[in-house]
Amino acid sequence: MALEVESRHLGEVVVLVGKAFQDKRGVFMEAYRQDQFEQLGLPGIFVQDNHSSSRKGVIRGLHFQWDPPMGKLMRVTYGAAFLVAVDLRLGSPTLGKWVGVEASAENKKVVWAPANFARGFCALTDEVHVQYKCTGIYNPKAESAIRWDDPEMGIEWPVHEPILSEKDRNAQTLAQWLASENARQFAYPEQWINA
Repeated sequence: MALEVESRHLGEVVVLVGKAFQDKRGVFMEAYRQDQFEQLGLPGIFVQDNHSSSRKGVIRGLHFQWDPPMGKLMRVTYGAAFLVAVDLRLGSPTLGKWVGVEASAENKKVVWAPANFARGFCALTDEVHVQYKCTGIYNPKAESAIRWDDPEMGIEWPVHEPILSEKDRNAQTLAQWLASENARQFAYPEQWINA
């Protein structure tokens, strides 16, 4: 297999590690194979690829989308980042819980978090490139964010005064999201558990 499961968290978040082949020319790695993902019970079809570049201390997130549902397969291709996923599933025994994984170009960790999770990351090195495959096309009318420092979640970020976008600085709390009409889109268990 190109990627092997290292661990599973919160019932749905999967951390995978890529197998790299290295010789005097450099490195080769299969970062994604539809057949192998489907064998692991993960989605095989992704419809959008995103590439983000950030400098040290930047936090992006915690973002999510409900229409269409957007799961993300995240990996770091340059530098290192702390990747985070937060459970937003109404009725879930792990609602509001989070998992954080240090991923880097060196350790080749890949994180899958389905659409009913908020995702984000913190850049740990001077320059970081995060690439992520998405299961849904971006829809600005059906996406939102949770505050990175919401005390209800208590995420242990590796930075205390991050560089943030205006959108992320003004994001809602988890409680505000759960009180909204749209939060019902993330009922647990839900019909697109691996979408």
